[in-house]
Amino acid sequence: MSIERIDITTGPGPIMSRTVIHGDMVYLCGLTAKDRSADVKGQTQEILNTIDAYLAKAGTDKSKLLTAQLWLKDMKDFQAMNSVWNAWVDPKNPPARACVNAEMAFPDILVEIMVTAVK
Repeated sequence: MSIERIDITTGPGPIMSRTVIHGDMVYLCGLTAKDRSADVKGQTQEILNTIDAYLAKAGTDKSKLLTAQLWLKDMKDFQAMNSVWNAWVDPKNPPARACVNAEMAFPDILVEIMVTAVK
């Protein structure tokens, strides 16, 4: 089975694919917001918009999510982040999900999200 890669980064940060498609499986990398001046709600919304765009490029959408992994810099932001997530996620097809507290690569990153979907 072939492997398709979308948006391969070249550095100076990590070299990786933002999206990998293998068969009907679609894997997105951990995504963070570009606008790191935003609060956790703003960063979460930006990430979810990016997820929608990558899923569309891969020929799928959020109704076909299988898993989601969310990392928060501070769990005090859980409810604020979750309010944006709940407004976005397909309520009839929610993925299996984990959300944990994590030390981020940069201090202004408040949330990171990684998802897996099918076509």
